[in-house]
Amino acid sequence: MGVKWLSVGALLLAFVAGAAVAEATSLTQGSLYIGRTDSANQVWVGKRRIRVSDNGTFVMGFDRDAPLQQHYRLVFPDGREELKTLELAPREYRIQRIEGIAKRIMQPNSEDLVRIRAENARVRSARKQDLAHQFFAKPFIWPLTGPISGVYGSQRFYNGEPRRPHYGVDVAAPTGTRVVAPADAVITFAEPDLFFSGGTLIMDHGHGVSSSFLHLSRLLVKAGERVKQGQVVAEVGATGRVTGPHLDWRMNWFEQRIDPTLLVPPMSEVIAQERVER
Repeated sequence: MGVKWLSVGALLLAFVAGAAVAEATSLTQGSLYIGRTDSANQVWVGKRRIRVSDNGTFVMGFDRDAPLQQHYRLVFPDGREELKTLELAPREYRIQRIEGIAKRIMQPNSEDLVRIRAENARVRSARKQDLAHQFFAKPFIWPLTGPISGVYGSQRFYNGEPRRPHYGVDVAAPTGTRVVAPADAVITFAEPDLFFSGGTLIMDHGHGVSSSFLHLSRLLVKAGERVKQGQVVAEVGATGRVTGPHLDWRMNWFEQRIDPTLLVPPMSEVIAQERVER
């Protein structure tokens, strides 16, 4: 599956008189939209001008609760503008209840809050990068295989209290299990001990699309490194504020949180294929 034309979570666009024209749709909340237009055109999403590559490729992402009707503007070299509309399919999300979370996690003290705010600012800065490469446009792979213990968009209740939705997919695995890059990327953030997410890696796939790996026990790459799809970059852990070892894989388009599972084959198919190959 992955990020490719006519795939789940993407939309194929074609050149017609220099404009982007939709040929097939499969967009939902939490998905990526990959488009193509003439490279001389500008593409605007609200007040943000988004990158258009030399071959005319551009990308945008839609958050968990994105409005079902989305718009972007094409601005042509002669100043003409054309408004494009995208229709998203709605999604339903699971409710998860987790008990036994320590009070310090539920109610961080003032010293912890200072640390959390500083760490969050650094993470936001890493996700703001707008690098020119187009690694996002090739098929993605799972960073590891195993039981899925948490899903994108689910609403979590900790000790009975509602919290923010979960924005990643959790894959349960023993501490030390190897984690690989799901696509080519540049490492933009590598820290072994954040308050909530513990060992954390952020890798940039281009045009604002990034992957984040959380709760790692060991980081095997550093910020600034270029990594290839399938390269071992870290090991699973239970660092930060968690109840057991797992990988929390999240993806963003800038500040928009997208669903990684829309970019890869179903986990059951991947595991079945691994069994055949053994």
